[in-house]
Amino acid sequence: MRTNDLIDALSERLEPVSPRAPLLRLGVWVGGGAVVSAILMLTVLGLRPDMASAMDGMMFWTKFAYTLALGGLALWAAERLGRPGVRAKLQLTVVVVVVALFAVLATGQLMMAPAPMRHHMLMGDSAPICPCLILALSVPLLVGTVMGLRGFAPTRPMLTGLAGGLAAGGLAAFVYAFSCNESAMPFVAIWYTLPVLAAGLAGAVVGRFALRW
Repeated sequence: MRTNDLIDALSERLEPVSPRAPLLRLGVWVGGGAVVSAILMLTVLGLRPDMASAMDGMMFWTKFAYTLALGGLALWAAERLGRPGVRAKLQLTVVVVVVALFAVLATGQLMMAPAPMRHHMLMGDSAPICPCLILALSVPLLVGTVMGLRGFAPTRPMLTGLAGGLAAGGLAAFVYAFSCNESAMPFVAIWYTLPVLAAGLAGAVVGRFALRW
């Protein structure tokens, strides 16, 4: 069979694919991971008992805004990195800026607090367990993110996996925030950010192998 005939034979049954198909696939997989993570949080940890009163405080909403910003921006970066020839320098830079800005605000809050309160603002009541729980909740989100990104064609799988891992960690921290009664910015800046970074590193390792094509 001649080359042209072979090409014609292979292309006979091709069907057009919507350019939004990879994005839809990513949304479905990440959404599924988020649902699993939320179910685990509700069934294993439960909502914080003082949710109604806590919603009156600014720190409550700051924690949610921070984690959602990390997860959303990193997911945006991962989606862009999944497309050949597309960069995500702006998105990744904004992620770094958000972390740095939150760290500055947390440091300011810590310095302004009375000395006897500073240790509790840093360690809270759950510093040893908080990162572990966020990492555990990030597992279904990381699986969903990687599976969703497999519908793309990333040329830098490790960097794409890193962004996907950061997204999984940020969204997992957002889910965990519904159960955690810690709201001090110094605590969140340390014990929420560290597992997000750890999830990013895990995503980079997984992405190196799972996102190759």
